[in-house]
Amino acid sequence: MVLAPQLRQSLKILQVAALDLRSVIQEELQTNPTLEELPMEGVSLDQNGTEEAPEVPPADQAEPREELDFSKNFEVLNKIDDDWRDDLAQGGGGQPYTSEAAEKRQHFFDSLVSETSLQEHLMRQAEVSDCPPRVLTAIRYLVGSIDDRGFLTATPADIALMSGLALEDVQAAHKLLRTFDPPGIGAQNLEDCLLFQLASTGRGDSIAARVVRDHFELLTRRRIPDLARRLGVSLEEIQVAIEEIGTLDPSPGRRFADDSNRVVVPDVAVEKEDGRWQIRLNSDYIPRLRISQTYRELIAKGQLSKAERDYLSERMRSGRFLINSIAQRQQTIERITREIITVQEEFFEHGVSRLKPLTMTQIAEVVGVHETTVSRAIANKYIQTPHGVFDFKYFFTPGYQAQSGDAVSNTSVKEMINDLIAGEDRAHPLSDQELVAKLQAKGIKVARRTVAKYREELGLLPSNLRREYS
Repeated sequence: MVLAPQLRQSLKILQVAALDLRSVIQEELQTNPTLEELPMEGVSLDQNGTEEAPEVPPADQAEPREELDFSKNFEVLNKIDDDWRDDLAQGGGGQPYTSEAAEKRQHFFDSLVSETSLQEHLMRQAEVSDCPPRVLTAIRYLVGSIDDRGFLTATPADIALMSGLALEDVQAAHKLLRTFDPPGIGAQNLEDCLLFQLASTGRGDSIAARVVRDHFELLTRRRIPDLARRLGVSLEEIQVAIEEIGTLDPSPGRRFADDSNRVVVPDVAVEKEDGRWQIRLNSDYIPRLRISQTYRELIAKGQLSKAERDYLSERMRSGRFLINSIAQRQQTIERITREIITVQEEFFEHGVSRLKPLTMTQIAEVVGVHETTVSRAIANKYIQTPHGVFDFKYFFTPGYQAQSGDAVSNTSVKEMINDLIAGEDRAHPLSDQELVAKLQAKGIKVARRTVAKYREELGLLPSNLRREYS
C-alpha cells in the first residue's frame, strides 16, 4: 500500500521528538508559501517591526474536522499492521507472531553494517586532499566540532585556542573543508550554509542570495510582500527565489548516519502541584503557524487563473492539515501521558521499585487508538519525572503476578535483585537460587535462569566472583 502524503506527514510529526520537530516544520515552511510563522506568543509584527493584532482565521476558511481526524488516517496503518501480523502467522513457514520473533527480527536489523558517518565521509576526503600534515591535523579538530546538521559548533579562532594549533593552519583547514562534499558543510549557521550553496552554483548575487543574506528573518516567517517591498522586486520574483532556496539543503550532514549520542530533551514534564499530578508539554521547539492573509486575499479577489487558485487552495488545505496535525500530536502525547500516570502513579510517588507491568494495548484501549499509534507516539520521546528523565518506553514492560495479587514489572524485579545484592554479606554472597528464594519470600515467583539473566543485565557478577575474603 502507498501512504498518502498527508498521512506520511502526520506520522512523521507524531513520531518525531521535540528537539527535531522544528526542523520537520521548517521543511514544510520551505515548500508551502501559504504558511507563516508567528514571531512570538500572541504577537505578530508588521513590515516596520511594530506589533499588530494576531490574525483570527475567518470562519468560512476553517477546515472540516472530518478531514483532520487522525483516527480515520490511522485506519490505513492499522490495516497494514494487521495484514503484517496475519502474514507472519499464516505464511513464512507458519511461524506465529511472538515477542521472541520480534526480538530476533530487531537483532537482525541491529546486526546490519552501519552507514558511513559524516565524520568518516569528511576524513576520507581530507586524507586524499594532499594537504600538509599540520592542516590535516586541524581538519580532524574541525570535523570533531561539526554537529549532525553539518555546522561548526565553534569558530576557527576558538578551535585554534582550544587545540593549541596555529590559527592560520585552522583557517586553512576550514577553507579546505568548505570545498568538501556535501556542499555547505562546515558552515557557521544556516544563512552561511545556504549562501555557500548558492555561491557554489554561481548564484551568489541572485535575488535568492540577497533574501538569505539581508532579510533572512523575513524569509523564515514567509513575509513575501515585505520581502518584495524591501528588495524592490515583484511577488513573482520573490516566489521564484524562495522556490530556489527550497531546493537547497539546510542540513547537509543529515543525509549521513545519525549520531548515536543524542541530546535528550523531555517532551513532557510531570510535576505534583497541590496534591495533583500536572502535565506540561514541551512546546519550546514548536513554531506557531498561520495561513497567510495575503494569499487568502489573492483568492478572494478572483483575479487568479483556475490552476493558480487550485494550487493555492491545495497549499492552504495542506497548511491547515499541518497545523491540526501538530495540535493532534500534542493532544495524543498528553492523553497517553495521563494514562501512564494513572497506571504508574506509585512509580511517580515512590520510584522505580513501584513500577507496574504495562502494555501498549492497555493504553490504546483506554485512549481509544490502535496500539501502533501508541507505539509511534512514544517513539524517541522522553518524560521528566520527580525521579529523573525516562524514555516513554521505560514505562511499558511485562511483569509478574505477586501472591498478593499485585502486578510487579520486570524493572521492579531487577531493582529488587539489585537491592538484595547490594545488602548481602560480602563474605557469603547470595547465589542465584538464594535470590530466587528471597523473591519468593516477597511473593514473586521467578525462575533461577530469569534471575541470572536479570543479574547479568544489571552488570552484576555471579556469587563466586562477588565473594570477598578477609
